[in-house]
Amino acid sequence: MARGLEIRQAHFPGRAPIEAYGDGGFRFAEMSHRGSILCLPSGIYGWEPADRAALTEVDFERLIAEANSVEVLLVGTGPSLQPLPKDLKTRFRDLGISSDPMSTGAAVRTYNVLLAEDRAVAAALFSVE
Repeated sequence: MARGLEIRQAHFPGRAPIEAYGDGGFRFAEMSHRGSILCLPSGIYGWEPADRAALTEVDFERLIAEANSVEVLLVGTGPSLQPLPKDLKTRFRDLGISSDPMSTGAAVRTYNVLLAEDRAVAAALFSVE
């Protein structure tokens, strides 16, 4: 029985520093991923919010499910800083998560430092060209 192309959700089951970013993607754990990523304690996932300019709680369902393992969320909003919607920031605060939007480059650098310090950090990173 012939099988067609099987498309699976992008997922790396572990924590890893981001080795490089740009050209529309990221490199980590000697692999590359084209598109945006969500870095959580359970792994690194492909992540594509419906509307980058209007993030919602739905875009962060996987993070919310792991909220008890996350203290800091870094949101890399692309080449420049974009504020998070107030209701989303409030939701994160209610879960005990400090959320910090910044450019993707700054978020990658900060994520790598906090990861090396074994901190309870997560990152939502928009790809940049």
